[in-house]
Amino acid sequence: MTDTHPEAVGLRWRKASRSVTNGECVEIASAARYVGIRDSKNPNGGILVCAPQTFRAFLDTVKRGGLRF
Repeated sequence: MTDTHPEAVGLRWRKASRSVTNGECVEIASAARYVGIRDSKNPNGGILVCAPQTFRAFLDTVKRGGLRF
């Protein structure tokens, strides 16, 4: 996927402070109405976009250990 979300241009992308140095992580950027998520190995690839409250709920679930694979 090569399309970029129109509002994603110029965002400040960041990795988690605990991310490893081998490039195996995701980056996030926040805007007023959404949070963008992308693969750090492919920054020009697709961007997953969700509402800030959806992203917060996801993080809360992960922190509680609520995801099982």
